Amino acid sequence: MVILWIVLGLLAAFLAVILLRAALFRPKKTAEQPRIVAEFDKDRAVEALRTLIRCKTVSDRDPALEDDAEFRKLIASLPALYPAVCARAPILQLPDRGLLLRWEGRRHDAPTVLMAHYDVVPVEEGDWEKPPFDAVLEDGVLWGRGSLDTKVTFNGILTAADTLIAGGWTPENDVYLAFSGGEEINGQGAVRIVEYFQQHGIRPALVVDEGGAVVENVFPGVRQPCAVVGIAEKGLMDLEYRVVSGGGHASAPPPHTPVGVLAAACARVENHPFPMHLTKPAAEMFDTLGRHAGFGLRVVFANLWCFGPVLNAMCRKSGGELNALLRTTVAFTQMQGSKASNVLPPSASLVSNIRLNPEDTMDSAIARIRRTIGDERIELVKLRGMNPSPISETNCPAWDKVAAAISGTWPGSLVSPYLMVQCADARHYRDLSNHVYRFSAMDLTLDERRTIHGSNERIRVETACRAVEFYLRLIRQC
Repeated sequence: MVILWIVLGLLAAFLAVILLRAALFRPKKTAEQPRIVAEFDKDRAVEALRTLIRCKTVSDRDPALEDDAEFRKLIASLPALYPAVCARAPILQLPDRGLLLRWEGRRHDAPTVLMAHYDVVPVEEGDWEKPPFDAVLEDGVLWGRGSLDTKVTFNGILTAADTLIAGGWTPENDVYLAFSGGEEINGQGAVRIVEYFQQHGIRPALVVDEGGAVVENVFPGVRQPCAVVGIAEKGLMDLEYRVVSGGGHASAPPPHTPVGVLAAACARVENHPFPMHLTKPAAEMFDTLGRHAGFGLRVVFANLWCFGPVLNAMCRKSGGELNALLRTTVAFTQMQGSKASNVLPPSASLVSNIRLNPEDTMDSAIARIRRTIGDERIELVKLRGMNPSPISETNCPAWDKVAAAISGTWPGSLVSPYLMVQCADARHYRDLSNHVYRFSAMDLTLDERRTIHGSNERIRVETACRAVEFYLRLIRQC
């Protein structure tokens, strides 16, 4: 009986600790941000964006499928669209379609770099409701490829800078406007810009590139809009799985064909996902946004030391974005075998696209997959890849500037770090700065986000204008 009472007492104490931690897990107080004026010519900004969209700057890994004249047309249009910028900060054209403009400030030791890319992905014009390069403006919505990804931020940066320069404003520190014309194909434009910085001893104090946005209904139990800012990127690797055999006729097959061997390996990898790692980006996201959830979910997020296995099981089962935040993911995307249905393939292969959690590397991921498969007949070949980016600081002035610009532009939004599961040009700055932030200055609905890289890409005019407001507020702090 005494043991029972002891057990009950310990259980009660445990529950009390859990509930007390949840009760204290409330939103943190934030300092009131000063109101930064963000006035500009909205009609002119929208027309500039329409001009950019009309340039068919479609990038392709095969240069023969690109129209270089369209890229030149966009660059040639910039002095007319943004005259004050181009007069004050002449365009430096670097190899591989890199564009760099230096807006000189009063000081030169803590520069800011504002990034965007002006190339876009291809379109299937027959699937569009409006012509993808006509920049149709209808009912307050601007249609066109690149309207979201990322000519809106390209225009937002340049319009904000043009407005401030024309008004006689000078930044405290140098501001570099850095644009690439091949981001969608992992081109080298951003690499050339980074090389320029390295050659000239320029170390940015703040870098802002595309990434998260202001979104709703993306975090369990949180109703407020969430402005998620990537403080790191997952790594990326394409891994090939190869099996070689003697081939032969399909009428007398061996017990396991190359395709069968690979299918079994695929199933083993999918059934044994990588372990969960609560890295800094995810931990800070849970700590920031979890405080705004209902009490039941706050019990979980305030006590991940206890409920981590529950979160892990939930994410493994559901997959999706939350799962991708917490572990290395493996997506099988390609398979090749025989060219005829009645012939055993002399070789067969699988390809998986792997997104690496900051706790993993390409080498450690390959080693784990090799152990999971446990089949020496399968050769693993890394086709291409890169390790995860370093994790940027958040408790620092650089982060505070970005957060203040967001709060001023989207009042009431919850600004939170997160781990970016896609890739961006910002990854190339890994050796230059630990203040690299990935935020696309837009508030987007789920339907709008789905048009990125898809058909009917479009943006609300008010959203395009808020992008300019964000950069006005950010630059005024630089």
